Amino acid sequence: MDRSGGADVVDVRGTVADGFEAVADAFARGFEQRGERGAAVAVYRDGRKVVDLWAGTRDVDGYEPWAVDTAQIVRSATKGVAAAVVLLLHQRGQIDLDAPVGTYWPEFKAAGKERALVRHLLSHRVGLPVLDRPLTPAEAGDGVSAPAALAAQAPVWEPGTEHGYHAQTYSWLLGELVRRVTGRTLGRCVAEEIARPLGLDLWIGLPGDEAHRVGRLGQIAEPPTAEGGGLKLRPKRSVAEAYRDPMSLTRRAFEAIDPLPDENDPAYRAAELPASGGISTARALARFYAATIGEVDGGPRLFAPATLTLARTEESAGPDRVLVVPTRFGLGFMLHGPASPLLGPGSFGHPGRGGSLGFADPESGIALGYTTNGMRKGVTADPRAQALIRAVRSAL
Repeated sequence: MDRSGGADVVDVRGTVADGFEAVADAFARGFEQRGERGAAVAVYRDGRKVVDLWAGTRDVDGYEPWAVDTAQIVRSATKGVAAAVVLLLHQRGQIDLDAPVGTYWPEFKAAGKERALVRHLLSHRVGLPVLDRPLTPAEAGDGVSAPAALAAQAPVWEPGTEHGYHAQTYSWLLGELVRRVTGRTLGRCVAEEIARPLGLDLWIGLPGDEAHRVGRLGQIAEPPTAEGGGLKLRPKRSVAEAYRDPMSLTRRAFEAIDPLPDENDPAYRAAELPASGGISTARALARFYAATIGEVDGGPRLFAPATLTLARTEESAGPDRVLVVPTRFGLGFMLHGPASPLLGPGSFGHPGRGGSLGFADPESGIALGYTTNGMRKGVTADPRAQALIRAVRSAL
């Protein structure tokens, strides 16, 4: 289908089931009105794919068309996939969510963390959003330096008493826990127990033979005016100040790797960084979330009903020590709320800073995945993704 916006024409490709045409309209408007360069969106309902669209260029600064199998780094949308691995291990009886982390990772007991629980890692309550010394990009991906640093690190608050977004340290907290329990990296667990059984183009640690499919990320201009449906595009003064202050928890959490890595670097993409380095198609992200709430095309269901309840039961809520705004988290997933206005009160998922999003809403049977190569400054409630959510809501 072709859409015209002023002098620009966007060629939106793919399929839309009857009744979901509004999603295609909202997706096209992302290019016409919101500066989108290349993106894809997929929606499942009750295990059946009802939206599968892509448009624009594969690279934010290029001209090659986005293809049916183009994948992108989804930044913190990776966190939901990483959390699913831990919940699956709990589902099988291999991890006790109420056990001290030191039960599985003895070195972690140091510096006042003896009573830190596994559930505190998942819900951003463990008090380790920052490191006294940031890691270099090489250290961040070597699988040794980061776990050692976190084991020795004193928490910013007593574990379990407050919450604050663990923007980068989430990678190594969950990654090392999974390695201690299974003997495998978290990325390998995703490949073997989630991506392969479900047929997903989704990786935490990109194989070299898939590198040609991944587009280049880059910043795009902010829209000239704020839009409804989420947090305002102009942040509150306190939020802006937190991001400017090099000593704030906010800046230090997002800059736990210093210098900031080049996300277009093949070495970064090959590293296993479960907090921010996942690479996926929109179709795979949507299918993953569809499988957490039911069967997909006759394939396996990931979460048993009790695990699904855990995923979307509130563990953390209120002022976030890192993001500054109020946030809500379950066990590894962001929940519907002011900072993450998903489809409905029972929705759970995770956005990626700058744009991407994956989530599920069990009550409506909806699962959505959105990927983009055009990064914006916001952490949550990107206006492009929120427009897609409003369109899905109108179709129900």
